[in-house]
Amino acid sequence: MKSLLLALLSSFAIPHSSFSAQPNVLLLMSDDLAATLGCYGHPQAKTPNLDALAKRGVVFNKAYCQFPHCNPSRSSMMTGMRPNTTRVTNNEDNLYTNHPGVLTMPHHFRESGYATARCGKIFHLGVPSGLESMDDPQGWDFGTPFKSELPFPPDRKSIVNVKRGKKEGLGWQEIPGDDDQLVDGVFAKTAIEWLGKREKEKPFFLAVGFHRPHLPLVAPAKYFDLYPFESITLPEAPADDEADIPEPARNGAVPGYALTATPEQRRAAIRAYLACVSYVDAQVGRLLKSLKQAGLDDNTIILFTSDHGWHLGEHGLWHKRSLFEESARVPFILATPGMKTAGQRSDSLIELTDVFPTLCDLCGISSPKQLEGKSLRPFLENASAELHAAAFTQARRGKNAEHWGRTIRTARWRCTEWDEGRNGIELYDHDTDPHEYTNLANDPKHAKVLKELRAKLAERLPSMQRRSMP
Repeated sequence: MKSLLLALLSSFAIPHSSFSAQPNVLLLMSDDLAATLGCYGHPQAKTPNLDALAKRGVVFNKAYCQFPHCNPSRSSMMTGMRPNTTRVTNNEDNLYTNHPGVLTMPHHFRESGYATARCGKIFHLGVPSGLESMDDPQGWDFGTPFKSELPFPPDRKSIVNVKRGKKEGLGWQEIPGDDDQLVDGVFAKTAIEWLGKREKEKPFFLAVGFHRPHLPLVAPAKYFDLYPFESITLPEAPADDEADIPEPARNGAVPGYALTATPEQRRAAIRAYLACVSYVDAQVGRLLKSLKQAGLDDNTIILFTSDHGWHLGEHGLWHKRSLFEESARVPFILATPGMKTAGQRSDSLIELTDVFPTLCDLCGISSPKQLEGKSLRPFLENASAELHAAAFTQARRGKNAEHWGRTIRTARWRCTEWDEGRNGIELYDHDTDPHEYTNLANDPKHAKVLKELRAKLAERLPSMQRRSMP
């Protein structure tokens, strides 16, 4: 009976000669990470381990989150439901209050016979307060307790003397010591230890969530040393870039930073962000090396992504929660054993809601009816496959998060509405304007496409502004 069950499970899983049963899953997540990786063409980022993973899998160039804020995005991804369904639109909203008995991804895998473990931030956890209220205790056989960051300031000073204060907003520090002086190193170490102690008779679902490059931008000094200060450049933009941007979209999440910070302070912030990215890359490298040494990489699906992107000065912004490309887009690398498309890239539009159905499909377990995404299985055979005609993202902006935004991204266009258009509309042509510098919403030549895109927005993302929110 057991052999018959294994045969049936294998027939549903990814076809590969080395599989003896269901594949394992290694889900890797970074926090506040834009597409600032070498494999995404960033000119300065040093990410050799993620670049190597990209050569083993498919790199998705157009992957988008559903809400560029930690708790809303993670709640959406881990349930496979859009924010309109979860009704989680800020870090205080509670998924489990909104949806008692909701089935999350790790809970579903656990009920399907997987050994499950969480090392770090998968559901929303406060940084650096240690608040763990949004985790799903039913999802895990094992979960790490969150530990606070090292106290400030460290012993070692930067090579650049940068004054910081509340108005500047972006806290960063180099620290002495090795990788395990910070929690992300501990998470990698704990995950490796768990792999050695897990229940060997079960397939595993291991989720490792790194806090960096979330603020404060903290990393061991050796990662700062990868980026000489004089090599750091600021993003270029037209002098009038912000003139045609609606007020809700201009309202930066770090008030006044773009106006008060000096060019040196901004360059120092970018350097610190890149140092944190390299630090995370090193932890990924530790995990992948351990996986290979244990003989597990031939039977393990690996997915690396982020909860949302982040601004490093584009459009004068230095944070997340915008609906521009830099904030809505996420890095996304999927590597599976025996995939025909290893090392290729996809320009198909995908969403983080696709993660849950994809992992269910590839592991041969049922997909809950609640899922609103699609499986990425076609990309294992053909990197040119198309999944979605459009990707959708929502946001709340303003001093009291009073402005509601929704955006649609197609292969060519991005159209954004603020408060259903009452407080601004944006339209960008990515064929000619990939940095979204020129808002075409008031150009009569594009009235037809604008009308079509706004109709799709209203259909897919009905207004949440007028709904009773928790």
